[in-house]
Amino acid sequence: MKPIIGISCGLAFNTKSVDFSQLPQQFHQLSDTYVTAVECAGGIPVILPSYEDSELAIEAAERLDAVIFSGGGDVNPLLFHSRALSNVTPIQPRRDKCELALARHLICCTDMPVLGICRGMQAINVALGGDVCMDLKSEGKLEHRMSMYPRHMPSHSVKIDNGSRLSLIMGGTEQQVNSYHHQAVKTVAEGMVATAYSVPDDVIEAMEMPGERFVLAVQWHPEGMSGNEEQQAIFCTLVSEAQKYRARK
Repeated sequence: MKPIIGISCGLAFNTKSVDFSQLPQQFHQLSDTYVTAVECAGGIPVILPSYEDSELAIEAAERLDAVIFSGGGDVNPLLFHSRALSNVTPIQPRRDKCELALARHLICCTDMPVLGICRGMQAINVALGGDVCMDLKSEGKLEHRMSMYPRHMPSHSVKIDNGSRLSLIMGGTEQQVNSYHHQAVKTVAEGMVATAYSVPDDVIEAMEMPGERFVLAVQWHPEGMSGNEEQQAIFCTLVSEAQKYRARK
């Protein structure tokens, strides 16, 4: 049987109800590109909601073979800093609570393969005790929120540490990537190592857990570039590791 890959999703608040007799509603949302990337890699994608009770997320994950922490809005700065800047995007406390608890459990208490993408990389880092730069431009870095570029098009280069898991997956030490973030990992959590940096401003663009365990996170959106062989290789490797995990469960 193909491995089952859980994908976390965001929350959106709809103030324009189709039926005016109904109150505004909150919806779970996820870009279809995540589903497509996992499916094309040979996995069975399953959307993981942001549970009110984070223990339910942990229980649901027991039925999975890998988890992707997807992109989205900013992690609440008060979870890693004493104050927030005014340009933080609307926070989602329910998603933060659920994802941080799940990431902490999966990485510290299991050997399940884990992949973080954009916000997902930041969430993993915060869950493990690291922190995040709240706004790159405010700290003298270049603009990384390149929304004028289509998702499938690269907007800058990253340099990848030679010999890292990511370099082996992508087949080289330099890649062209897309970019849609204004925050990034600042201090890498204990147990993780930074393995890729943006060119030319050296923002941390990837981190991983050393050794055999598959815990990998990237700051860009490989699911948006899954037509690129090197980017799709990230999902193919995740599914392969999930298959191994499934076999030894």
